[in-house]
Amino acid sequence: MTTFANSIITQKKIMKKVITFISFILLAVGTYACTNFIVGKKASTDGSVIVSYNADSYGMYGNMFRHVGGTHKSLALPLGSSKKGEMRKVVEWDTNRYLGEIPQASVTYNVVGQMNEKQVSITETTFGGREELADSTGLIDYGSLIYIALERSTTAREAIKIMTDLVEKYGYCSEGETFSICDKNEAWVMEMMGKGPGGHGAVWVAVRIPDDCICAHANQSRITKFLKLFPKEDVIYSKDCISFAKKKGFFNGNNKEFSFRDAYAPCDFSANRYCEARVWSFFRHHADGMDKYLDYVMGKDIEHLASEMPLYLKPKTLVSAQDIRNDMRDHYEGTALDITDDLGAGAWDTPYRPSPLSKNIITENGDTIEVFNERPTSTQQTGFGFVGQMRSWLPDAVGGVVWWTNDDPNMAPYTPVYCGVKDIPECYQRKENIQDEAHFSWSSAFWLQNTVANIVYPYYSKIFPDLKKVRDELETQFCHEVETCTDSDPSLLTYNSLKAASEMMNAWKKLFEYIVVKHNDMVVKKEEDGQFKKSKYGFGAAPIRPGYSNRFFNKIKKETGDRYVIKK
Repeated sequence: MTTFANSIITQKKIMKKVITFISFILLAVGTYACTNFIVGKKASTDGSVIVSYNADSYGMYGNMFRHVGGTHKSLALPLGSSKKGEMRKVVEWDTNRYLGEIPQASVTYNVVGQMNEKQVSITETTFGGREELADSTGLIDYGSLIYIALERSTTAREAIKIMTDLVEKYGYCSEGETFSICDKNEAWVMEMMGKGPGGHGAVWVAVRIPDDCICAHANQSRITKFLKLFPKEDVIYSKDCISFAKKKGFFNGNNKEFSFRDAYAPCDFSANRYCEARVWSFFRHHADGMDKYLDYVMGKDIEHLASEMPLYLKPKTLVSAQDIRNDMRDHYEGTALDITDDLGAGAWDTPYRPSPLSKNIITENGDTIEVFNERPTSTQQTGFGFVGQMRSWLPDAVGGVVWWTNDDPNMAPYTPVYCGVKDIPECYQRKENIQDEAHFSWSSAFWLQNTVANIVYPYYSKIFPDLKKVRDELETQFCHEVETCTDSDPSLLTYNSLKAASEMMNAWKKLFEYIVVKHNDMVVKKEEDGQFKKSKYGFGAAPIRPGYSNRFFNKIKKETGDRYVIKK
């Protein structure tokens, strides 16, 4: 655990009120603690609907989901037939635990990552909610819900119906979840909560994001008074969404005042500081006046919700897919939550902190307090990153672009894979006992990108500029290629997608070799005309020895006094 600034200790009274963070944040498996951003088609620079996803979980191997669509034998067979229809296995995404089987649909669509061939994209963040409402007896977990819907839907609205019908029929076995459900024309946010052991189905509400707006969610329920705040035609909800809350004693009032969040996942310090803060940081990039919400996201104004942020807002300027890729790399730089300048940043200003997110410590005067690390959008535990770009003016096969990375997006480039491909890059695939959670492979994008990142983390300000240069050059190239490609031929799209992934892998292997040589033993080799300099006798030229900065040495001196001062 990093050493925390004295200012945190002085906030002892506040910290004692901090409850233990919901257990899902600390689990080693599963795509918990994720972040989603959404851009409506009239809020984007080119008319795209855009959705993003950092799938964050320690121990998770980033794997690109792939389903090959087709026709299937239906269960609706003639009376007396001995044949059986096809079944689809349901395996819990977080654990790989077999849950059961459901009848397969008569037609399914190709799926690449979080997007299907019809340009439908679905992502999620887990908010947990009331622990007593989790139902382990349900058949459908949130991950299976996403991928089954992608296999079967042609629009976002259809995906919502499929998802809600599935949990109504088979039960929902996950915690509270927020889903981003988008297609080439619309963007929706849906929140879902189980009904507890012995209950059946789930309560849920879905809100359409206006075309000219942006939205975000990050592990905290964000839909509040949906009957009061949004147009009737933009809201869909389960028939017992409100009545169930009243039955359980979570709400007692006029239906117009019912807040899904307040009933099923009330705010607390961790929800605001760890989760809503990421939403705030996204909004601040695209809207003015966000400082008025700072006390709220810092956990200082939990009881008084007058300062809470809206579900969505209209950006001050149009937002591009590249803007969203950059937003997914955010560490709160330049804000009150910036972590690059305190002692935890070390000598090289790293914006990353080791887990756990919160921890009990004993202070110098013997008191036990709970302290925490900030939780920005960009974090080292990302298993994969996704930006979905859905373009209605192009054929679906080329219109849908899966921008993909297998690490924290700050530390690796997004590469494009079109939703109309016949195959996906092998480097993005999980192969049991070959390239997976426990088996390293140089052919795996996950392991290659993480290898480079873990070299950079402890020497961030020293090495990151070298990584950023290669990352940005690749993305600029890929963006140009995507913008100029309008051919929907699946063979061409497959070739372009495999080529981009191959170019990324080759560039990242060269980057690994380059930074190992350049920054070996904490010095910096000199360069000239793209080559490392050598002396006139053929050996390497004397390297630069940057050492600690004045700022960091002053922190050391404050800690150690005159121990390291040369006395003359």
